[in-house]
Amino acid sequence: MKTALVVAFALAAAVVAPAGAQDNAVPPGFVPAGFVPASKSAVDPEAAASALRPGDVISIRVPGEEAFAKTFQIGRDGRVNLPQIGATKLAGLGLDAAKARLRQALGRFFRDLDTFDVMLEDRRLLVTVQGFVKTPGPVELPAEATIQAALAAAGGLAPGAQLDRMQLRRAGKSETFDYKSYLDKGDPALLPALQTLDTVFVPASPLIGNVQVEFDAQTLKAAGDAAEDGKAVRVFGEVRSPGSFAFKPGMNVVDMIMRAGGVTQFAAVEQIRIIAGSDPVQFNLKDYLDIGNPKLLPSFGPGATIFVPRTSDGIKSGAQIVYVMGEVFKPGPFETKNALGFLDILANAGGPTRYADTRQIRVMRAGGSVERVDLQKFTESGSSKGLPKISPGDAIFVPEKPDQKEPSWLKVGPDRAVYVMGAVPRPGRYEYSAEMSLLDVLAQAGGPGARADVTHLQISLKGEGQKPTIFDLQGYLKGTSRAALPRVVAGTTIMVPELPDDPRDNKSQWTRQASDRSIYVMGAVQAPGRYAFSPDFSFLDILAAADGPSPAADLRNIRVSHRNGAETSVSKVNLALFFDTGDDRALPRVKPGDVIFVPSRNGDWMDQSKENTIRVLGAVGKPGRYTFEDSMTILDLLAEAGGPTGNAYQEKIVVVNLSCCKEQAQVFDLVGFAKTGDFSKLPVIRPGDTVYVPDQSQNGWNSFMATVRDIVQVLSVVALIGAL
Repeated sequence: MKTALVVAFALAAAVVAPAGAQDNAVPPGFVPAGFVPASKSAVDPEAAASALRPGDVISIRVPGEEAFAKTFQIGRDGRVNLPQIGATKLAGLGLDAAKARLRQALGRFFRDLDTFDVMLEDRRLLVTVQGFVKTPGPVELPAEATIQAALAAAGGLAPGAQLDRMQLRRAGKSETFDYKSYLDKGDPALLPALQTLDTVFVPASPLIGNVQVEFDAQTLKAAGDAAEDGKAVRVFGEVRSPGSFAFKPGMNVVDMIMRAGGVTQFAAVEQIRIIAGSDPVQFNLKDYLDIGNPKLLPSFGPGATIFVPRTSDGIKSGAQIVYVMGEVFKPGPFETKNALGFLDILANAGGPTRYADTRQIRVMRAGGSVERVDLQKFTESGSSKGLPKISPGDAIFVPEKPDQKEPSWLKVGPDRAVYVMGAVPRPGRYEYSAEMSLLDVLAQAGGPGARADVTHLQISLKGEGQKPTIFDLQGYLKGTSRAALPRVVAGTTIMVPELPDDPRDNKSQWTRQASDRSIYVMGAVQAPGRYAFSPDFSFLDILAAADGPSPAADLRNIRVSHRNGAETSVSKVNLALFFDTGDDRALPRVKPGDVIFVPSRNGDWMDQSKENTIRVLGAVGKPGRYTFEDSMTILDLLAEAGGPTGNAYQEKIVVVNLSCCKEQAQVFDLVGFAKTGDFSKLPVIRPGDTVYVPDQSQNGWNSFMATVRDIVQVLSVVALIGAL
């Protein structure tokens, strides 16, 4: 018996020990793929300059292999496709590091690599040219190529290309350069140097509009030479070549009119108008030409507008004229000598029409200032303090009321508009008044739609650096939210988010759902995915939204990753315990951003650590690793493992227990227990233990009988030889 027990211990140690040894074994001389010694640090300038990069052409010498008797180029992804080993990343490595990596990869297929070598044959630039060129797309250039060579490789510039706003994009950053200045001066320093994987973008001039038509140089020149719409000076009216022109410092009104070809014979040169920003100025070209005083030239800058009106018989002008324009019944000039009341002038013009926007009337003073008048507010208050006095030379402009059904939005300025977007019936741009609240603006847009998420309205005030306000409209309407309505002013953007059509549709609709309002459900559930979450939901609500656990789910080892705190924490949930007891304390509290993972009972055995499982080895139906609880015995464990096999040596089952200092072993007689039924003889087992069931071949009597059979066979042979 002692001999059999020693054999059992030896076999148990032989089964258990190699597993751990193999897990931690490291082959001698092992070097991780892509390892770069400290002497080749990435911050070394010389190493960085000599590093391989996309576009480089290399040659590889492998003795006796014709497949390598050619050059190979590193692609845009930094990889090179080689025979046998396929795509290998070499970009960023020096020649020595690249050689080491390729030698390691080729060593699996070739033995004789004594003369193996890697050489850099040529450096090429892989550049992409986009925009207004004749053949946009990727081009390959020599290492010393310039921007001009890249444009030539793309077929040259297309008619209408904007030369002074070209862009060089590299690593997510963009640099603007003036190619026109380079063509004028021929200074190479004006062009940025090219690097591999750069993108050269050629924008289109604003003069070509947004319709694809064929232009010639003369047609484009006739429209001006403006570089940018926002900085162009627009000259129109009675000039020979109206258009948009680039502004250069030091230019005056006469220079801009000459750029437009000069005035025509019908020009009213005494009434030229210049609008620079919000200050309109009238310029008398005739007086300037008669006197020559440069002080008469008005100043202007980029974005200004110069209008040369047409001379018309019967036009009244002068210092005693008041002009009324816009949505009145009789617009025109009115001659006067004294300051008149605003209502008097407006009444003489027939009053506002039904289309007039009486809240936005403007009075343009002769001195160049502009004053706003809210006539509707005056009619409601009855006070005449808000009405200005009109002096000779002033102009009254009554704008047209914007029509919300009209596609044009230019009639409502940004300084008095509110933007409503998202899940509303009529998203758009609405005129704002100080009397309006958030509810008024939403009602104007038709209210939230059927799929609107009214618990997370986003209100963004105009201005940089301000975070949007998240407002719970549903809670406010129910009276459960104490938060007041957010302030809405001109320039405010109201975003009404839309809920996905199906919370399980993670292929197209999930981007409409913010990650900070979502719960992630993964693992053995019927419908894993990303679900919208409300503070009213519980753990069971989220699990039910995922159609509940699948039949293979391990309900005792559910994990919840809490990611919304200062530090990430993990809770372990025993859902089976909750179903047994009904105690809500067994369920964790989940918040938006948390992750619920339901593992499978038949998952990878490595999901459970060795300290949480028991190994069942030897002559059993299903040897392996099994989870164990304190309420279980060795009988439950053997039953889970399929029970002992027919040749199992059940009288000498070995149980190896873990302790604080060393492993201890005990022997369990399953046959003896079956005869007595004494549960006190069952060995105590805990997670981390090992149970080994030997087979009959390891029985001491069987070993002895095997020895006897060997001796009898030897004696029989000896007797036979003697007889011969």
